[in-house]
Amino acid sequence: MELIRMTDAGLYCVPGGFHIDPWKPVHKAVITHAHSDHARAGSEHYCCHVHTRPLLQARLGATSIETLQWNQPVTINGVTMTLFPAGHIIGSSQVRLEHGGDTWVVSGDFKTVDDGISGAFEPVRCQHFITESTFGLPIYQWAPPETIFEDMRHWIRQNQENGFNAVILAYSLGKAQRVIRAIGEDFGKIYAHGAVANMQDLLINAGWQFPPVVYINPLEPPPSIKGAVILAPPSAESSNWLKKFQPYKLAVCSGWMQVRGNQRRRNADRGFVLSDHADWEGLLTVTRATEAAHVYVTHGFQSVFARYLNEQGIHAMELETAFGKEEES
Repeated sequence: MELIRMTDAGLYCVPGGFHIDPWKPVHKAVITHAHSDHARAGSEHYCCHVHTRPLLQARLGATSIETLQWNQPVTINGVTMTLFPAGHIIGSSQVRLEHGGDTWVVSGDFKTVDDGISGAFEPVRCQHFITESTFGLPIYQWAPPETIFEDMRHWIRQNQENGFNAVILAYSLGKAQRVIRAIGEDFGKIYAHGAVANMQDLLINAGWQFPPVVYINPLEPPPSIKGAVILAPPSAESSNWLKKFQPYKLAVCSGWMQVRGNQRRRNADRGFVLSDHADWEGLLTVTRATEAAHVYVTHGFQSVFARYLNEQGIHAMELETAFGKEEES
């Protein structure tokens, strides 16, 4: 019997009787992390890392949630399941399954650089490895995060000297927390769109230590600010809300900013190559570290990455899923 099978609802552990990150409502869903392309509403029961629980409660309205710590094995219908840190966002986890001598790991989304928030990624040995490939092209190579944040601080100071507000677009769960922690002490108040402010309140109430942000209520006149730092999700781009803060300079935080044309297409004044996913070298390093005999490559540049792995003597194949439709990567 196959340990994991693809169904119309997503990845299904056959002997365990549960799905992993299903894209349709199911009886029991094991969730790798709380981004909307992996965590969807409607399932009867959920299982996730303890840090993901408040996020699922807020985003999905889920009530039946079992939580696990990393490296805490649990047996479900004879299948031993263990979560390991994925380093993608708060609570993000790889899922390791073992049954009858067969071992599988579902990576979910991951990054190999420790951001000090999401948990340091741990490679996990297995026979079968299901990996993401969001940035599975050699062009995607990340600079050290501190280099990126120092560039960001310099850009903000330049804008302040020239009388501009600095608007930074970053996904409200993941990159926003990294940006706030990196620059919060340098610039005092950080003003925030409701999506970012609400996420910060949720995380602070869950016990996380982050610098506070100042919520900007869209129903009230905008504050009289100049040279301020304003953090918003990518969906706020070109919105009436954003136009209230003229004059401003706009920056986008995303791995896609590695390609200069993407910055021009977004009408951004600056692109910061900051991603919560592994780059090309990270994908290769992790795949090799698993020592998996079979690799299944999903969302991203899966055809390129799978072909390259096969050329390197690693048996790989593409796996079509409904992942990879986050707001920003």
